[in-house]
Amino acid sequence: MVVGKKQNRILVLRYRFIGDTILTVPFLRNLRRAEPDAHIAWVVAPGSAEVVKGIPYVDELIYWDPVTIHADSQGKHRTFSDKLAFIRALRARHFSKVYVLKRSFSSAIMALLSGARERIGFNTEGRGFLLTKRVPYCSDRHEVENFLDVLKSDGVAVEDDFLEFWSTPEEEAAAVQLLSGAGANAGNGLVALHPFASIAQRGWHLENFATLAARFQEQGLTPLVLGAPCDRKTFDDARRLFGAGTVDLVGKCSLRVTMALLKDCSLFVGNDSGIMHLAAAAGIPLVALFGPQSPVKFGPWSGKAVVAYKKFACSPCRQKFFTECEPSPRMRPACVEAITVDEVFSEGMRLLNLSKEGKYGNEQ
Repeated sequence: MVVGKKQNRILVLRYRFIGDTILTVPFLRNLRRAEPDAHIAWVVAPGSAEVVKGIPYVDELIYWDPVTIHADSQGKHRTFSDKLAFIRALRARHFSKVYVLKRSFSSAIMALLSGARERIGFNTEGRGFLLTKRVPYCSDRHEVENFLDVLKSDGVAVEDDFLEFWSTPEEEAAAVQLLSGAGANAGNGLVALHPFASIAQRGWHLENFATLAARFQEQGLTPLVLGAPCDRKTFDDARRLFGAGTVDLVGKCSLRVTMALLKDCSLFVGNDSGIMHLAAAAGIPLVALFGPQSPVKFGPWSGKAVVAYKKFACSPCRQKFFTECEPSPRMRPACVEAITVDEVFSEGMRLLNLSKEGKYGNEQ
């Protein structure tokens, strides 16, 4: 750094949701490479920020925690006074540039109120007048690509686009201990299943996952089920469907230990979810199940991934179940029910075989 030169101070706005948070990492890595001496701060949600603990590309995480129905929030910025104090704290940091990766009008307002002279973001929701550089948002491109387009529009070179996360030796040891206590061995043919979805109708039915688990067991593999504490009741109601050889880890480990555990698995199969994106970041083969939502924007960003998706005339839909289509007897839309156990099992075994051979299909 040149002595006496004022340090560039950059703010990045992309908060809420595990998936959105982990998909922002390539943006931050390329930004850091271009700005090695800058102070880079990232506004994140407290809960989802867990997945980027240890990130080396930012100097500061700033927690924004308003009341919202869309994320796990404690609502620390609940009142007008709370929000005003947050904005004042942003202004006190004297940012010169803000990248607004959120597409909402409110995030552009936050960028303006931060006091930054340069405000670069997507030209969406009629907020372009609040930005100094407006970037087109493409609905037919993956979110990672859209984020990187923001950098490119600002003249920043993009050299790579892979996902990553950072687990500690302690978390990795905890994962091994957890598996051992459940009668499983790390790296010994573990197949992680995540059968839950934020909206049940979006997810493949638990009966399908149970049948899939039995098929993997027949191949000498060990299926294990991952889920959050809020998924416990749902899994308890369906536990009888799964054989005794299925390892039940639903609600039994923290998000951070779950991330470390994913690295020990040979394959992941799961619904469209934040955990699916973490499996992609872990670098393991995976089969992602998509129904009403298109995988174009939020599919797994990995060269080791396969998407099971049946496109209907109504796909993707507004997900107002069930006003636009008739539910199946199991209360799922046709696009979800059309995905068969046979095809998911076949794709999973194909990826496992490619892994043994040291090569993968479906490269990004």
